[in-house]
Amino acid sequence: MDILREYLALCWLSNEPLELPRSVGLFRKNLLLYFVVGYLLQANMIDDPFESLYEIGLQIVFMLMFIGIMLFLNKTLYVYVQITTAFILSANIVSAFIVPVMVWLTVTEDPYSYYLFFLLLAWYYAIVSYIIKHTLVINLPASMVLALFYFIATYLGAFAIGQVI
Repeated sequence: MDILREYLALCWLSNEPLELPRSVGLFRKNLLLYFVVGYLLQANMIDDPFESLYEIGLQIVFMLMFIGIMLFLNKTLYVYVQITTAFILSANIVSAFIVPVMVWLTVTEDPYSYYLFFLLLAWYYAIVSYIIKHTLVINLPASMVLALFYFIATYLGAFAIGQVI
């Protein structure tokens, strides 16, 4: 439970990602949860369940590759499990808030649901920027650019390839 608290502190931008404890079990459980929640969100937006399945699969592969390449180029590949767990766990936490907002957005299309949705996306963007900034020891603008590349590579990349397949 203490390990989970340390990872949760990242969502409030208050913990050092490089000092997180290594837990392969937490990584696996969060990866599975990420897959299930991602599949449910994709299935809500796409009518074809098979397309949702391979799109979330591509998204996970691209995420793991992006983080691996980023850490390899920074010569910090030894913290791959910790940093990947931080990315996945923070995505799961934000998704726990996004799922009800998506339902609200789908049912009512209230403008406040869109505001809250974009606020949650901005929070996730801030978390990813924070993790990248402290992992690579770079300045905030550079980490924000890398976070943007992360979102383009993982989410838009999976979507684009999913449309081709």
